[in-house]
Amino acid sequence: MEPGGEGIRCQGGVNERMKAQPKKRDYAPQARGALASVRVLDLSRLVAGNTLTQLLGDFGAEVIKVEPPAGDTLRAWQTNGVPVTWKLYSRSKKSLCLELRRPEARELLLELMPSAALFIESFRPGTLEKMGLAPGTLLARNPKLVVVRISGWGQDGPYSQRPGFGTLIEGMSGFASMNGFADREPVLPPMYLADSVAGLHGAAAAMIALREAERKGGAGQVIDLPLLEPLFNILGPQAANLRLTGKVKLRTGNRSTTTAPRNAYRTKDGRWVCLSASIQKMAERLFRAVGRPELIDDPRYATNSERLRHADELDAIIGAFIAQRTQAENVEFFEKSEVTIGPVYDIAQILEDPHVTERELVADYPDPDMGAFPMHHVTPRLSRTPGAIRAPAPRLGEHNRALLAEIGVDEAAYAKLVAAGIVCEAGAVPKGDQE
Repeated sequence: MEPGGEGIRCQGGVNERMKAQPKKRDYAPQARGALASVRVLDLSRLVAGNTLTQLLGDFGAEVIKVEPPAGDTLRAWQTNGVPVTWKLYSRSKKSLCLELRRPEARELLLELMPSAALFIESFRPGTLEKMGLAPGTLLARNPKLVVVRISGWGQDGPYSQRPGFGTLIEGMSGFASMNGFADREPVLPPMYLADSVAGLHGAAAAMIALREAERKGGAGQVIDLPLLEPLFNILGPQAANLRLTGKVKLRTGNRSTTTAPRNAYRTKDGRWVCLSASIQKMAERLFRAVGRPELIDDPRYATNSERLRHADELDAIIGAFIAQRTQAENVEFFEKSEVTIGPVYDIAQILEDPHVTERELVADYPDPDMGAFPMHHVTPRLSRTPGAIRAPAPRLGEHNRALLAEIGVDEAAYAKLVAAGIVCEAGAVPKGDQE
């Protein structure tokens, strides 16, 4: 071990010598993933649809973002003038900019339908029908098409016409009521939780439906993908717990409602560690490690149910021990005793961690705005047909010409479409929209 690295495990914190920086990588335009023959027409906005299609694009699908003249909403979510969210979720995608309020633009889209395997949209239920793009119309053009309809609450039901913002779903799903401390307000997630969970469910559903469409005698179908149901589904057996106990469980902060001890503890250097001893052997190891083996036979802590009842006292014992050591020292100490503990990292610590760097959870890709854009790795990792980041997020309308040429739009016709505001390009202002 190098001098200065003694006693510091990779997981337990990073000293100055161990600090690492993301590796530099370039785009792989020639990479072919398992979905290389799958074309996706993506009319969705915001995070759910973009998560779904980012995952498909990472594994080779040709994802065509069909954007309005103002572009996908994610383009406007900027940090210091850089559309970081768009850059991340729209990597490896193409951009086709159509003014779909114009019937000519909708007809261009319909002419692309036979070449597509998937069609993704996130309009309020009924909007697609008003546009003349009802699923029946799409399937008439391509009987094997899979249509994914993303909404907040579903395509039917009394709430179908409510705004479908993720925040509303995170509240109504029961997530916020479970999250936080009992004596404080419910806590909403600080990231796009409802959208992200729905997007991942949607990618799985799309592949299931595509499998059906591709089999002999198979056909396309419509997928109703609300944000509400996937998030509710991952919250566990809440309904069964209520029926069995007649009680709604209170928020427990960082504690578990089913096992103890489990919490986040403050360390000597002002950082935090998270610890979980959710099985009996782990709890016994923990008691020995903190120098309190007598707790193993103490009736208050001998079983999981009793540990739950006495969580306050147990956390005080563990917390006092942890408070005497730094984050790195705690993780090193408990790892030696094979107690399940880990550091609570912020993003700055994550990016300096050697495991993160070696596994390339984040790598730097060339970027015109930042020079190098730190981007998440493709996940999961396939051994035979791995995914790849093939291109940066596209400019608005960057692929208009090539895509429309497939349906017979030559340069002269293309120029007329742009002049008429039916097809739009970055920097071009359609007629009627000038200030």
